[in-house]
Amino acid sequence: MPEMLFDVRWPDGERTRCYSPSLIIKDYFQPGQSYVLSEFLIRSREAYRIADERVRARWGMGCGNGQRTLLDIEERARNCAPDSLVTIESFTE
Repeated sequence: MPEMLFDVRWPDGERTRCYSPSLIIKDYFQPGQSYVLSEFLIRSREAYRIADERVRARWGMGCGNGQRTLLDIEERARNCAPDSLVTIESFTE
């Protein structure tokens, strides 16, 4: 499966590199675009759900790295104000 990395800038200015087991992230985010935290979480959850389904269909089990990345995103989001902005900085395939 094609996998990718994407860089996220959080409201406090910190940057994190996130892993996706699928290019589906490109259907949900655009580099340079900012998203209100609640929208970012909704899009992330949906994209990772689809990515996990794709991995499961191909390999018979979900992607642990993708699941951990989503958990990391959700944990990081708990420390942000609900109306704050998260920016997708770049994609790396």
